[in-house]
Amino acid sequence: MGNIAQMFDSIPAILIGILGIAALALVIERVKVLYFEYAIKTEEFVKQVQSLIMKDQIDEAITFCTANEKAPLAHVVKGVLERSDRDDEGINQGLDIALAEIIPNLGKRLGYLAMIANVSTLLGLLGTVSGLIMSFNAVAFADPAQKQTLLAQGISTAMNTTALGLSVAIPVMVCYAFLHSRQNRLLEEVSEHSAKVVDLLTTRHYQPFSTVGAYPDKLSEKQIREFGKNQPPAVDQKIV
Repeated sequence: MGNIAQMFDSIPAILIGILGIAALALVIERVKVLYFEYAIKTEEFVKQVQSLIMKDQIDEAITFCTANEKAPLAHVVKGVLERSDRDDEGINQGLDIALAEIIPNLGKRLGYLAMIANVSTLLGLLGTVSGLIMSFNAVAFADPAQKQTLLAQGISTAMNTTALGLSVAIPVMVCYAFLHSRQNRLLEEVSEHSAKVVDLLTTRHYQPFSTVGAYPDKLSEKQIREFGKNQPPAVDQKIV
């Protein structure tokens, strides 16, 4: 305990300790959100939504998304589905709006972690400089009987503050890298699968061109009679 208390014997060291506690709280909160609250079985979710869309059960698909709305993908897909009765431009606009809503939440407070890592390093450097100044003052002005003690205290302050700053900055930067990677992966998943849903909505009423369907080569006698009945009347023929 004495060694720990000795490390916090300067203002920069105390500030580094406060930043370390704040960084720990931020990391726990972001891990909880990005790895647990936003987690969803992506493939199963997308297959279920696509199946409902193909059956033209849009309301059921919206309800399914609402049940998983904490996940960014479900929120974006829901925003798209709510505009499924509009034209292609309206559907794409719904996608843009939904993405704009979830992007800030994905990167929320992550920037503070990078700031804490940088500031901790700088505070460690400040503590080092302060300790060296204390040591030089001891050499220059202190009483000879106290010179050795003050010199040792100055060097100790310098080294302890540097070590403390790096002890906070390094783990925070590692955590930031993992959380930033998770954020990017979630955003990529949302962009990829929501674009597939938009494509499915905008093309679900279009039938692909088929040569056999357009130019059938084998028609039964009954089909030929039905085809003749459905022919439009001639120009000079009156419709009865």
